Amino acid sequence: MRPDVCQLPMVGGHPALDLVNTLERGAPLDGEPPYDFLSDTSALLRWTVRAGLIGDAEADRAGRAWRDDPAAAHAGLAAVRDIREGLHLVMLAAILPADGGAAGGPVAGDPIAAGAALVGLHERWSGAAARATLVLDRGDPPQVRLVYGTVPAMLIPDRVAEAALDVLRTADLTRVRRCPVHEGGCGWLFLDQSRNASRRWCRMADCGTTAKARRLTQRRRAARVGAP
Repeated sequence: MRPDVCQLPMVGGHPALDLVNTLERGAPLDGEPPYDFLSDTSALLRWTVRAGLIGDAEADRAGRAWRDDPAAAHAGLAAVRDIREGLHLVMLAAILPADGGAAGGPVAGDPIAAGAALVGLHERWSGAAARATLVLDRGDPPQVRLVYGTVPAMLIPDRVAEAALDVLRTADLTRVRRCPVHEGGCGWLFLDQSRNASRRWCRMADCGTTAKARRLTQRRRAARVGAP
């Protein structure tokens, strides 16, 4: 039984990468399509709060707007999924094969696909920026902030577009890793924030331990076969 979206480990190191990880990214099972943890607008609303992209009061406003306009709710979910897949393509193209990239695949690591994805991401962000507003925070010192998500029905996709732009512009892309599918990993993306840039697994307690146990079993089996 798959966990609820709010039970997913947040391993990406950035909300935008955790968004990418809301879709199964590992090897397909029995030809089934990858499972989408953002199964509906309710799951998206709950995950966005958990990821810290919106607060509880904002979630109430967005939820009311979506209940009043189901078409806007479905459009918001589609927009977030579109941002998620575009960001996934861009990140895969930035990852070296040694760091979990999939060079040679029909889509993954394809710079042409990544370029098209960047165009789409820019369009999503441009729309979000057009709905944003400048706000003066009277702190010490005073600051002016650009606040995304002023339209309740578009609050969530606009905040997601903002997060996608943030990770693309501010993250060290040489530190983006992919949990190695070819070694039994799940294919999730994460920022390697270890001191010596040696992190390989999304979580050692999950994929890392499973892969080590599998290799141990294979070595024992090989030893039994090769024994006289």
